[in-house]
Amino acid sequence: MNKTAALKFSRLTTSSQKRALKRITINLASDEAQNLEKYCEQTGKLPIDVIRELIQALP
Repeated sequence: MNKTAALKFSRLTTSSQKRALKRITINLASDEAQNLEKYCEQTGKLPIDVIRELIQALP
């Protein structure tokens, strides 16, 4: 991670501080969006929850 990215996200890594929120917009190909929608229908999860769980699972 470069210094700029580390500075931007440094607030997200501190558990003692109030959780900072950052809005992120992603562009998905239509087949990717369909896969996400299908998965959400099958699991009953919201797309934001699916994406958040995937991000939290990153090393």
